[in-house]
Amino acid sequence: MLRKISISLFGILCLAESQAQDSTKAATPPATTITGSVDVYYRYNFANPKDSTFNNYTSFTNSQNSFELGMATVRIDHSFGKASATADLGFGRRAQEFSYNDGATNGFLSLANVKQLYLSYAISDKFKLTMGKWATHIGYELLDAALNRNYSMDYMFSFGPFSHTGLKADISLSKKTAVMVGVANPTDFATTTISSGSLTNFTQAKFLIAQLSTATTNDKFKLYLNYQGGKVNGTSLSQIDAVINVVVTDKFNIGYNGTLQSRKPSGGSSNSFFGSAVYLNVDPTSTFGLTLRGEYFDDKNNILGLGNTLAGIFDATLSANFKVNKLTIIPELRFDAAKNEIFEKNDNSGSKSTGTFVLAAVYTF
Repeated sequence: MLRKISISLFGILCLAESQAQDSTKAATPPATTITGSVDVYYRYNFANPKDSTFNNYTSFTNSQNSFELGMATVRIDHSFGKASATADLGFGRRAQEFSYNDGATNGFLSLANVKQLYLSYAISDKFKLTMGKWATHIGYELLDAALNRNYSMDYMFSFGPFSHTGLKADISLSKKTAVMVGVANPTDFATTTISSGSLTNFTQAKFLIAQLSTATTNDKFKLYLNYQGGKVNGTSLSQIDAVINVVVTDKFNIGYNGTLQSRKPSGGSSNSFFGSAVYLNVDPTSTFGLTLRGEYFDDKNNILGLGNTLAGIFDATLSANFKVNKLTIIPELRFDAAKNEIFEKNDNSGSKSTGTFVLAAVYTF
């Protein structure tokens, strides 16, 4: 009898120890995730302009006949329970231009390296709050070269918001439909105190940001409707933006982005710029793909302060993606045409069009 009791007691102790071990395992925080990428490129404009414009009016590729560093980026993610944190740091040309207003301009040099930095808390599986700085929800293209199929950027990315600093809520409405709404510091104001993606806000003004996203049950059609709007120093800004992704076959898909931004100064009339782009993506094999981007951008009302430079401009960009494990080689041909003679020839005469070759390499880890 005593032996049976001892055996039973031993079994209970083993079970208790097993449950204690499971409890300890459950309480152990998950490992920190570290990811990143490195990109470099060479760019040659066929007009070989002699001045410093390089016949380029978009972000990150202002060079001519030169090998250049793009960006080294490191992203650190960690979560425990319902809370999570992300620190996304970048070093190089892309990071510097992305956070241009948060570096030497404001006297905070280290902030230029902060692409994203935010904390999140999931109140439930359908409601999450996030505070900090994050990449904008507006537009099709993204800062990291590894996340785009074209290496050079389009005009909508270059003159749209880059990031937002504030507080947002992500709300799941159904399995395929969600809403994001938030309040953030102003962006895209070319004034002495406010500019695109600023971390530091020298006014009390705030912008409303929002997104509605939905998709079909098989994810072959995805739609994102985006918004930002607010008022700074008497000027009102509002921007609506749409992104559509359509999977036609397992080897061919189509992307679309359209945007319209309006500004109205105090006592003045409202003016706007708009853009529209189509992305045709084909992947014959898992190691080779092609993307053709066609974009039209028009700031005929000069709300960006560049005169007639962007008063009707078109770009067609064909990029190949050769993939070798984590390495992607991107040879690219680009053609830009404008309403006015905004490009330069080698003899310093004006031209309404120009052609460019880019060779880029991107590595992810």
